[in-house]
Amino acid sequence: MKVDETKCVGCGRCRTYCTMGAIAFMRERHGKVCAEVDQHECVDCGVCYRAEVCPVEALYEPKPEWPRSVRGTFSNPLIEHKETRVPGRGTEEMKTNDITGRFKFGEAGMAIEMGRPSTGARFRDIEKVAMAIAALGGIAFERQNPITGLMIDKATGKMNPELMDEKVLSGIIEMTVPLERVPEIIAVVKKVTKEISTVCSFDLTCKVRSDNKTLAFDLAREAGVVPTPNGKTNVGLGRPFFLEEVQK
Repeated sequence: MKVDETKCVGCGRCRTYCTMGAIAFMRERHGKVCAEVDQHECVDCGVCYRAEVCPVEALYEPKPEWPRSVRGTFSNPLIEHKETRVPGRGTEEMKTNDITGRFKFGEAGMAIEMGRPSTGARFRDIEKVAMAIAALGGIAFERQNPITGLMIDKATGKMNPELMDEKVLSGIIEMTVPLERVPEIIAVVKKVTKEISTVCSFDLTCKVRSDNKTLAFDLAREAGVVPTPNGKTNVGLGRPFFLEEVQK
């Protein structure tokens, strides 16, 4: 995002809409106070522009070149990833599992979400976490996840070096793992977070057993993470798998 300084009247309305606090003001621009967007911190989410708060339409979105173009695709929910045809940061959401059937009994759907809330994440930190997980061995990152698509070596989690300084609103590393591996992944992520300059949160799901137990949550507690399940499942996108299982 950029500011047309010939139009800006320095009203400050756009500042509170900036997700990264990247909009500042300075004096003596064309004889008036003007806004400036810190291009190093801006993640191209477009929130300030779409909010239409600028009374003189001074905000504008230039077309970004590679590698900066990844900022908008990960930060603006209206932009679709060309490789996966999925908008936003991840793939089909975990809470749609009763429709997609991605995670089977004995498996856990795991994701490491980096950058939220209001911190952002640079790819150098996303790479550190991905490589730490991959070093455990036998971990397959979700193919349809756009972070995976930017890896030059999916076996090690190594990412395109051109991306290291690019910042996004958030990024999600996704994987499907055997339930028993949940604690070791949590442990390695907790360790590597001491080496990065952003925040991480765990996304975790598994199929609920007939006795209403969610084993993934039990394992998370053993690993020192207190899960906060919201119990939300989206089944409005298709025919739930459990209906087909009943019929069979």
